Amino acid sequence: MGVSIFIPTLILLCFIFSTQSTAQNPGFRCTNSTTTTCNSLIDYRLPNTTTISAIASLFQIKNIRSLIAANNFPISTSQNYQLNASEIIKIPFPCLCRNGTGISNRRPIYTVVSGDGLYHIAAEVFSRLVTFPQIQSVNNIPNPDLISEGQELWIPLPCSCDAVDGAAVLHYGHLVANGSTLSGIAQQFNTTESTLLDLNGMSNAGALQADQILDVRPKPHEMRANVCNTIVRNDSMDYPLLVPNGIQTYTANGCVRCQCNANNSWILNCEPSGIVLPNGRTCPSTQCAGTAFDLGNSTSESGCNRGRCAYGGYRNNTIFTEVTQENTCPGICSNNRSGNGSNGLRWSSVLGGSLIALHLLSW
Repeated sequence: MGVSIFIPTLILLCFIFSTQSTAQNPGFRCTNSTTTTCNSLIDYRLPNTTTISAIASLFQIKNIRSLIAANNFPISTSQNYQLNASEIIKIPFPCLCRNGTGISNRRPIYTVVSGDGLYHIAAEVFSRLVTFPQIQSVNNIPNPDLISEGQELWIPLPCSCDAVDGAAVLHYGHLVANGSTLSGIAQQFNTTESTLLDLNGMSNAGALQADQILDVRPKPHEMRANVCNTIVRNDSMDYPLLVPNGIQTYTANGCVRCQCNANNSWILNCEPSGIVLPNGRTCPSTQCAGTAFDLGNSTSESGCNRGRCAYGGYRNNTIFTEVTQENTCPGICSNNRSGNGSNGLRWSSVLGGSLIALHLLSW
């Protein structure tokens, strides 16, 4: 039988604090009626010095490469790489939308240890990404004063899967820094104050608080120039592939590395990652069918046009590739298929250059 933990005074004080600073309904607004799950990202301030491996374990990130890539660390970064207390890192996680709100899809699950209280777990372990009443609510805990050692708690990180102007976007839980203004945040992410107010249910800019987690979601047409275009198929397991400028991402179970480079006419460059898979497994072929060219290789170039073996997505044990004609002239964004595939060209949009979208099989 687990050891019960009783901390009524602390719980009462924390309840007063949390009701003043954070709404009790978990999650961001999510009214998407077609896509109920998606990938999301959130800022996390480290409560103490730790390692990448420990963070991956806390948030149950199954593939540590996704955490490494989310923070733009070199792919060679060791899982024992030390992270400093108060450092802010980005956490990738799966999002679930239901009943008009979005929260993390049954992850992370935190196991209660001796001496834990709900407030400690919410405020100190997870750095106020959630409140203790939110943990209490999603876990159907009758009495917040009583939790048991060994009890498993679902931590409902806020997120959303809503599209913007009909286009898929990556929602980002932005940690508001001390001294920030809503106008400054809007400018940073190429959106508007009114959009931020509406998204986050705020009455006015003065309601913004330090350490608040803000749903930042710019409009696609405002961000078009900050992302690379892709031709990823809509039946691919990483569709839509969202990659902002200056960011690299690993997809297709880590077998493919893609990078967005504004200096290369906003073309998404993908190539085999060269990783070694465990248990003697090998990555699927990345050669363009009917050619001698591998993924990322140029096939021909004439003026502004260049043929390239481009990444088209993946499913199960197959990596899709296709020869495309790309326009390499500065200021012109185009990336057309050479064939007449039924899927057509797929555009993707994302948040600002400080964000990243990782599409690995398991987050």
